[in-house]
Amino acid sequence: MEVYKQKEDVIRAVSAFKSQKKSVGMVPTMGALHQGHLQLVIKALAQNDYVVVSVFVNPTQFDNQDDLKKYPRTLEADVELLKTVHKDAIVVYAPSVEDVYADQVVSERFDFEGLEFEMEGKFREGHFDGVGTIVKRLFEIVTPDKAYFGEKDFQQLQIVKKLVEKQHIPVDVVGCEIHREVSGLAMSSRNVRLTKAHSNEAPFIYKTLKAAKIKFGTESATKVTEWVAQQFKANDLLALEYFLIADVSTLKPVKRKSNNKQYRAFIAVFAGDIRLIDNIALN
Repeated sequence: MEVYKQKEDVIRAVSAFKSQKKSVGMVPTMGALHQGHLQLVIKALAQNDYVVVSVFVNPTQFDNQDDLKKYPRTLEADVELLKTVHKDAIVVYAPSVEDVYADQVVSERFDFEGLEFEMEGKFREGHFDGVGTIVKRLFEIVTPDKAYFGEKDFQQLQIVKKLVEKQHIPVDVVGCEIHREVSGLAMSSRNVRLTKAHSNEAPFIYKTLKAAKIKFGTESATKVTEWVAQQFKANDLLALEYFLIADVSTLKPVKRKSNNKQYRAFIAVFAGDIRLIDNIALN
């Protein structure tokens, strides 16, 4: 398996694939890979001849510098894990910050038509400018035919789709369903940092989401939101940052249900100092 540290090398490799009329998929990651990432890679391999997996902890999308420092960096283990999927059809692009940003480690400013101001955007200032900046740069370097993103970061997925549309980037963005641990907890690189007590309690998040989905069938979004808040008030180990029910296309909170709209419930929870997010389709 080839591991490229410099953009010139990955550009050369992708050019060689395309000169042979081979399709190229991409799975952008920040490393610390787990089975959820592998499911994205497997889907990408099923739809493309080659897959580029980027492993890059992007500094411009961290509003919390302590979180950036603590984010796990496990490139050797990531490569070994990817080899269990395919040794020849996957290449890894693991650049340095300098390779991606040169001496300008700053975000571009984007207009995502309001998507960036909902949910995560309310709590993580500038986060989606950072996401847009790195995704645009990776797409410019790798020039994939298709790119794969998990629905756990559903807001990010919608923003990447909007980025591609507004910047006229010729990439087909593919959303992939959330991969969960046996307990129901959405897989995340942050899960390894949970204490044993928090790890045991964290499945409560998905359990609550599933119950909220059932309640949404007969109750208003306001009542469901209040019910979720009460559940977390009674939980000593998990602290609710937000829960909301939103229109899938605009990500704006629902005020009154409509039969011709798609809704999703979104949640962010602190387990100690570890922040966990999840979501579930409601209809």
